[in-house]
Amino acid sequence: MPDRGYASARAGSHTALTPAQQRQVVRRILERYPRTYAQEVGIGSLDSPSGLFQLLVMATLMSARIRSSTALTATKALFAHRWTSARAMASSTWAQRTEVLNHAGYARYDESTSRMLGETASMLLERYRGDLRRLREEAAHDPAAERRLLKCCKGIGEVGVDIFFREVQCAWSEIYPFADRRALGAAQTLGLAADADSLSRLARGADFVRLVVGLVHLDLEGSYDEVAI
Repeated sequence: MPDRGYASARAGSHTALTPAQQRQVVRRILERYPRTYAQEVGIGSLDSPSGLFQLLVMATLMSARIRSSTALTATKALFAHRWTSARAMASSTWAQRTEVLNHAGYARYDESTSRMLGETASMLLERYRGDLRRLREEAAHDPAAERRLLKCCKGIGEVGVDIFFREVQCAWSEIYPFADRRALGAAQTLGLAADADSLSRLARGADFVRLVVGLVHLDLEGSYDEVAI
């Protein structure tokens, strides 16, 4: 089944698996999706202002109702122009960003997303000096407060925060283990787990992050039969 944006394309539920079968399914997912979305677009450390800003840009683009592959292509195009920090993004013009997004195939949302990226960059510079680690400090490392503050960024809603949280949990320990509704739905479909804590017992640390992102990837593709037992 093709990726139709962020609307779920979930297959029918599989029967409950034994622990050994669960580990086998997890291995298949990790082998099929060896990189997270952040790694796919070339984002480095998520413990730096630039890396966190890039992740926020990716989350903004991926949360729109558009194919994830198109959103990732557009994200890479923005980064290719070195708009990889709040200051660099704010220094670009609306027209420049719109042109890059349009040429990358992000045509339906190019103008509105260009505006949102510019407004978010300016807000981050004014409020946090362009460093989302300051947002984390303002939230006192509380995930609920972090979610609320992130939603102050233009274009970031619940889905956008979920995308951001999925990847940033490797650097922001207070969020770990985190799995959003889509990832958990895919996990249940495969007979793995119904909550993040249970899922984290099947893969830990960086592997858990890759597993959660892989489950989302799997659901977007509708490729359950490729890993199911």
